[in-house]
Formats: sequence, structure tokens, C-alpha cells
Amino acid sequence: MRSFFFILTALAVIGTAFWGYRENYRTHAALDHNEDMQRAIGQARARLTVLRAEWAYLNRPDRLRDLADINFDKLGLLPLAPEQFGRADQVSYPEEKAPLSLSDAIEVSNMEALR
Repeated sequence: MRSFFFILTALAVIGTAFWGYRENYRTHAALDHNEDMQRAIGQARARLTVLRAEWAYLNRPDRLRDLADINFDKLGLLPLAPEQFGRADQVSYPEEKAPLSLSDAIEVSNMEALR
């Protein structure tokens, strides 16, 4: 009977060691994946910073004005003028709907709970 318990204990120790070994490798794989993701996020942020700088450089008002002048024949772009904008009283708003009628309302504040 003692030998059965020794064998059972040895199998439990081997099983626990195998489980710990697998968990160790899973943990290292997860940490490696996390480092890869953090590196990718850092690279994406750096690329986004460069793209924002390029966007700001390409959208300089003086550059856009020169491009509009160069391509005036093709595009016909003109500077905005105040008379191109309308007044607030010229905006057509949707008609107001009639307010809700409270004649068919049901008072529920004093009602007892239905059983």
C-alpha cells in the first residue's frame, strides 16, 4: 500500500512539474508578444508624429495659396469673401410640431404595485 502512495505522489510531482514547465513557457510567450505589441505601438506613434508634421507642412496657407494660383485655370478656386456667407435669418428651420397633449396621460405616482 505504501508503494502505491509513493507512486501516486511521484506522479503528482511529475504532473505538477510538467504543468509548471508549460505555464513558464506560456508566460514567456505572452511577455514576448506583449513586448512586440509595445514595440509596434511605439513605431506607430512615431509614424503618426511624422505624418502629422508632414500634414502641417503641406497645409501651410502660403503653400496652398500658391497652389491655388498655379492651378487657377484648372480649378477656378477663389478666396472666400464675406458676401458668400448667408445670414442666420435666411436659414430655413423645420416646422415645430405641436406640443404633446397631456390629456391622455396616466398618473402613476400614487398607484400601488400590481400583484
